Amino acid sequence: METPRVKPSILDFLAALKNNNDRTWFEDHKKQFKGEQAIAKTFFEHIFHLMNAHDELDAFKVFRIYRDVRFSKNKTPYKTHFSASFQRTKPKNRGGYYLHIEPGNSFLAAGFWGPSKEDLFRIRKEFEIDDAPMRKFLASEAFTEVFNGLEGEELKTAPKGFDRDHEAIDLIRKKQFILVKKFTDKQVTSASFSGEVDKSFRAVREWFDYMSEVLTTDLNGVSLLE
Repeated sequence: METPRVKPSILDFLAALKNNNDRTWFEDHKKQFKGEQAIAKTFFEHIFHLMNAHDELDAFKVFRIYRDVRFSKNKTPYKTHFSASFQRTKPKNRGGYYLHIEPGNSFLAAGFWGPSKEDLFRIRKEFEIDDAPMRKFLASEAFTEVFNGLEGEELKTAPKGFDRDHEAIDLIRKKQFILVKKFTDKQVTSASFSGEVDKSFRAVREWFDYMSEVLTTDLNGVSLLE
């Protein structure tokens, strides 16, 4: 059985959609869209099964092609990419994965997009007490071979209640903790792409295990799950 992959026709369709982003064109090409969407879904499902060999995932979600334009200045009705998120089994496992397929702008991401107020405070307190485990991960060969650094929104100064001169303030002021890896169209349509995605996500596992332990214990190390 052929290993699922991203076929060039997917990128061709998305490129055409970008140049003809209106309902008339989309309806005229609805059959083609459904065919390419089915291929993309099969590929995302393949990634889900690959990842479950080394992580605990309970679901994956393929995002709709239709844009919510109610509060956007951009009124084009359709997204010009296929994307999916992969959810780790909670409450024990924290963090999430995302895969984005778009001509000239394909990437994967992993991390914590919108931590709750309570989780963000807990993470910041952990860095305040001891940032060594986080520094060790960011400097590890497994990480640096795949990612260029930690991304995400951050405050310009220290959060309330934290010392702006703390040695870990670069971590403490972050509001998001995200890792991103980009891919060329050639890489996306290659037979090795699914393996590269799985390898990249696998490199995050050590960090996710650390963050999961932080977010499921109090500052004394007592489990919050019991």
